[in-house]
Amino acid sequence: MVSAASPSGHVLVAPGRFKGSLSASEAAARLAAGLRRARPGVPIMELPLADGGDGTVEAAVVAGWRRVEVKVGGPTGHPVTASLALRDGTAVVELAEASGLRQLPGGRPAPMTATSLGTGHLIAHAVRLGARRVVLGVGGGACTDGGAGLVQGLGGRLLDAGGKELPPGGAALRGLHRLDLRGMADLSRIQVVVAGDADIPLLGRTGAAAAHGPRTGAGREEVRLLEAGLRRWADLAEAASRRTSRDRAGAGAGGGTAFAALTFLGARVLPGSAYMLELLGFADKARTARLVITGEGSLDVHTLRGRAPVGAARAAARSGTPVIAVTGRRGLTGEQLRRARIQATYALTDIEPDVERCMRQAGPLLEQLTVAIADEWLPPA
Repeated sequence: MVSAASPSGHVLVAPGRFKGSLSASEAAARLAAGLRRARPGVPIMELPLADGGDGTVEAAVVAGWRRVEVKVGGPTGHPVTASLALRDGTAVVELAEASGLRQLPGGRPAPMTATSLGTGHLIAHAVRLGARRVVLGVGGGACTDGGAGLVQGLGGRLLDAGGKELPPGGAALRGLHRLDLRGMADLSRIQVVVAGDADIPLLGRTGAAAAHGPRTGAGREEVRLLEAGLRRWADLAEAASRRTSRDRAGAGAGGGTAFAALTFLGARVLPGSAYMLELLGFADKARTARLVITGEGSLDVHTLRGRAPVGAARAAARSGTPVIAVTGRRGLTGEQLRRARIQATYALTDIEPDVERCMRQAGPLLEQLTVAIADEWLPPA
């Protein structure tokens, strides 16, 4: 049974992304626009959620962090303009911003040659701006290079047997002979946190090449070659740094970018969704809200495995704030939703059964959903 929210306080609009349709910030903006029309007197706060992947920097910017744009090397070496977010000595850097699938020229996959070089450039720029802590989100990357490019972006050199610089990408790592770290920036006093998948290992059947490679366009033989490159990279990187990181939890996140952060930057890997909720101050914003609206493109069993909407719902429920969710389509039972502390759901397929049309028209449909949300949860004063 639906019950109205408390008549005081703001509505916290905190969705994740609707994959293939809307970013988290776009979804939040659409929901907020619909609610403002339906209930003009109710204060609305937008806080798009992120888990370390696409939209992580944007979520920080919407939450009040300063956006800084910088030109860096893209995943195929061509310059791209990427953003980081900065506040109070902490920088949020996103692999997808500099080295992501969306930065591939023409969208053409480059699984063997894509590099994390630009992400290293972003970290270096953040430190030059005075960052003492770097939060590195590692989702959405186009590269499976084990973070080798990141090391190059920080001034390290990867050399072949003839002393020449290796070509970019994970496949070339099979020819790695020596690392020259003399020109690498000293980040020993910088705290680095990797926000990503805290389970994926660097190597093996569930490792970076096997799990991440196909998402970047790698076929079976290409995955085998990437695995061989990552193994060679791990051997030489660990010898050079005197740190053993390949078997640490999360080392394979971001195509192995987390491995480089662990090995050369002394980073910690933390679950992306939970860490970003904490970093963006979600709990405090939810505590004073009358209602929290979360959600994502599909509420399904994957959502229950640590995705941002469930983390948000549980955090809000601890302070007694009611939580509802919007989604493209439901894939969870009522009991599963209740266990996730979500009191009601509103799906685009409730008002538009055609799934393809839902994806194309997700923005207007989200605004349309807010009419029912306002009627059931935000009674007129």
